[in-house]
Parts: sequence; C-alpha cells; structure tokens
Amino acid sequence: MSSANTIVTVGRRKTAVARVRLSPGTGKILVNEREFENYFPSDSHQRVATAPLTTVEAKDQYDISVRVNGGGINGQATAISLGIARALQKLNTEWRSPLKKAKLLRRDPRSRERKKPGQPGARRRFQFSKR
Repeated sequence: MSSANTIVTVGRRKTAVARVRLSPGTGKILVNEREFENYFPSDSHQRVATAPLTTVEAKDQYDISVRVNGGGINGQATAISLGIARALQKLNTEWRSPLKKAKLLRRDPRSRERKKPGQPGARRRFQFSKR
C-alpha cells in the first residue's frame, strides 16, 4: 500500500489533526476519501490548504491523500496546509527556505481556553451583586 517514495506527515491546528500522505503523481488531492473541491467548497479554504504547493510551484506534481478529523473547517484547512508543508520540506530540503518565509512551517499554538469552575466561561465571571 505505501510505496518507498510516499511521505507521511501530520499537521495540527486547534483540535484538528491532518495526516497527510504525499506521493509523486498528477496533482490529485483527496480529503477523507472525497474530492478536495467537494470537501472544501469555499475558495478561501482551498487556497489556505494548498498554499505550500503554490509557494514551491509543485501543484501538479504530487498526489495527496489526507485523513483529517476534529475541529472546524478553518482549523482543518490550516492543519492540512501544515501537513503538506512538512511533507514538501521532507521531500526537498531546498524548499524549506521559501516555506519558512511564507510562515507555512509554523504550528499555530492558539487554541480554545478551557472553561473554569465557578464561572460561566473561560474568563467571563458571573455578574457581581453588592446586595
């Protein structure tokens, strides 16, 4: 199933986890065994997810298969982007510099802050009453 020249990487964002398999091919992208355009109907999400391929001008050179779960559509698109960027960097070390310049190899650490006990949200407090 996995050939010698297939690269597997992981991209994360918030609670979204994307497992990316990159292999030489014709530029076909599958996300959870669905067509890329069907999974991300929004043009902006498609652009975010394929940003690393556009940066190194390798859009039609590799087939990509992605298993993504958790989070929302935005977090999933960014997680896929990080996974693809890491795979491309593994494939060709000369691509590291343009990917870093475009800030595509950085894992965004921001995530939801947990709700604390005794208050309605992470930072929101119940209304104070003097009497």
